[in-house]
Amino acid sequence: MRARSRLPSVVAMICLAGSLAACETSGPVAPPDAAIGPVAGADPPTTLTLQEPDEVKYFASDEPLHLGIEHFNRGHYGLAERYFQDAVEKAPNDPAAWIGLAASYDRLARFDLADRAYKSAIRLVGETTQILNNQGYSYMLRGNLRAARVKMLKAYEREPTNPTVVNNLTLLNASYKYIDRAGEVSAH
Repeated sequence: MRARSRLPSVVAMICLAGSLAACETSGPVAPPDAAIGPVAGADPPTTLTLQEPDEVKYFASDEPLHLGIEHFNRGHYGLAERYFQDAVEKAPNDPAAWIGLAASYDRLARFDLADRAYKSAIRLVGETTQILNNQGYSYMLRGNLRAARVKMLKAYEREPTNPTVVNNLTLLNASYKYIDRAGEVSAH
């Protein structure tokens, strides 16, 4: 009878241990096939630690950044710009916020502000493929196809298999069909 009463508690401990397996431990973790209980000559059992809410890494710019991305993807560029602006004010060293802000300015045809935002992002992370591609797209929106080609080719040299860069180069090449060498729109 005594062995029977221990069985539910052992099963409960195994279930509890399984449910806590995803938590962070402070020490070595036993392999899944290890025996339950202390083993002679083994290290002392590890202690389980859970993160308290105040230990969770939360950045003040996270929420506006995510809202900026969401609104940008929906085509709400004015709202996206506001959220990205809020994100860069809260976390001026966040390159994703600066890139989002620059892209929003591009879509709002505020190219002067887009250039400033791209410069801030470049100061933080250098000329990444994404920034080069975005700058190229920005120049394409402005009608400066030569500058667009220079930026996009730099992005392509870095990542020739990047589908966004390849698509933008294809779009840029198609744009040349409608512009003659003098910079005028052809009648065809």
